[in-house]
Amino acid sequence: MTTTVVRTVAGAVRGRREGGLTVFRGIPFAEPPVGEARFGAPRPVRAWEGTRDAYDFGPPPPQESGIQGRKGVLNAPEGDDWLTVNVWTPEVDSAARRPVMVWIYGGAYKLGHSGSPGYDAQHIAGKGDLVVVTLNYRVGIEGFALIEGAPANRGLLDQVAALEWVRDNITEFGGDPGQVTVFGESAGAGSVASLLAMPGARGLFRRAIAQSVPGTYFSAELARDIASAIAEEAGLRPTAADLATVDPRQLTSVGEALSAKMMSYADRWGQVAPTATPFSPVVDGEVLPCTPWQALKAGAGRDVDLLVGHNRDEFRLFLVLGGMLGKIGEEQAGWALRTFGPGPDGERSYRAAFPEAGPGELFERVQTDWLFNMPSLQLAEAQIAGGGRAHVYELTWPAPGAGGVLGACHGLDIPLLFGTFEADLGLLLFAESGVPAEAEELSARFRASWTAFARTGDPGWPAFEGAERLVQVLDAEPKSQVVPYPEEASRRLWEGYEFAPLPLLK
Repeated sequence: MTTTVVRTVAGAVRGRREGGLTVFRGIPFAEPPVGEARFGAPRPVRAWEGTRDAYDFGPPPPQESGIQGRKGVLNAPEGDDWLTVNVWTPEVDSAARRPVMVWIYGGAYKLGHSGSPGYDAQHIAGKGDLVVVTLNYRVGIEGFALIEGAPANRGLLDQVAALEWVRDNITEFGGDPGQVTVFGESAGAGSVASLLAMPGARGLFRRAIAQSVPGTYFSAELARDIASAIAEEAGLRPTAADLATVDPRQLTSVGEALSAKMMSYADRWGQVAPTATPFSPVVDGEVLPCTPWQALKAGAGRDVDLLVGHNRDEFRLFLVLGGMLGKIGEEQAGWALRTFGPGPDGERSYRAAFPEAGPGELFERVQTDWLFNMPSLQLAEAQIAGGGRAHVYELTWPAPGAGGVLGACHGLDIPLLFGTFEADLGLLLFAESGVPAEAEELSARFRASWTAFARTGDPGWPAFEGAERLVQVLDAEPKSQVVPYPEEASRRLWEGYEFAPLPLLK
């Protein structure tokens, strides 16, 4: 085994050579957020003596179980050192100055771990000849509950601290701190969008890739009410002092219990109640002053290149996992259209725009649009309105797993991008059918476009601008092509709609 030592600001770390790359795992970028540091902003990691072996991923942050949760992390270490980074580099050379890509995982803001096998970055770093960093951040109650005596959006503050670590240390690993691209999917894309709007993140990255941006951002009033319900589950007050009396690994069960009965709060929480996740970034006025759409329209992303997109059939995954595919009736469709459609005429406008659609298609379409597709599209539009530049894509290639019913569903872009078809969500999307040659080809094109964007700001297709609204369709050849935005009917329905912070209804 060939090992390499790199000296970071806090101390020396030893990585090892794996498949043409040198890999470092589990490097702390902040102190463990426990004890007196519980529910606080991340604190700089203390220096250590000697050389620290960086062979294993750090412990996952406390979280609920799920597809991307702790059940998917094999042999994960125990401990409180949740705030760690991992680095894949072709060459440890401070003169190399390769572009750097920093991955932020998704998981409904309550799940996720950078050590999940689906986020193995060897293919991106190796084929792209660049440095890839993945990071852990606090999720769930630890990271996002708005509680008295604690800063808001602690999970986002963790991400900023990790980016500061990249700025201060990545040169020694062969990376260029002036050529950093943040990229993430789902809640990771919502995090990327948040970073674009956060004053504390300004200057820490040059480019951003947001894959399936969720439109859910909480008002402070809503977030406080949700935190009160969480604390009530535990028989506590919604304060840092009270919640800190419960072990962080036990506190996750409180969030899980609330998630299971959120519909009982529909009269207060509105559109949040059916989502089954009580966590999202909070527009608190300080850490996150406004929504990403507002920030980009005001020019916050003018100096950042943006690549953003979505999958055609995002919500299909949740229908399949919930056993609801093919079982949606008119009553459920009407409820979804009234709940998630844009404006008071949402049901009528959707039925008029999609006259041939049955109840199942309408139920899926409006939730795909509300939760992911329109927030992603409007992020690009806001970037352009603020004087910035954006490229847009839509993934339309259908996953072959689960008998072919999944379509181009939520999360399909992860195994395609990382080439990890037999890990995490890839087990559902590919395992039964195997990996067809066209998936391997599409996977290679994903990586080529993403790494080209990290190098130059150009993924290989025209920018999204003007009346043309050109979009790269990602599919098997020869379907892949650059066309005007394919979901034009939905775009027109949501034109002028504002994804504002979700309110507390009463």
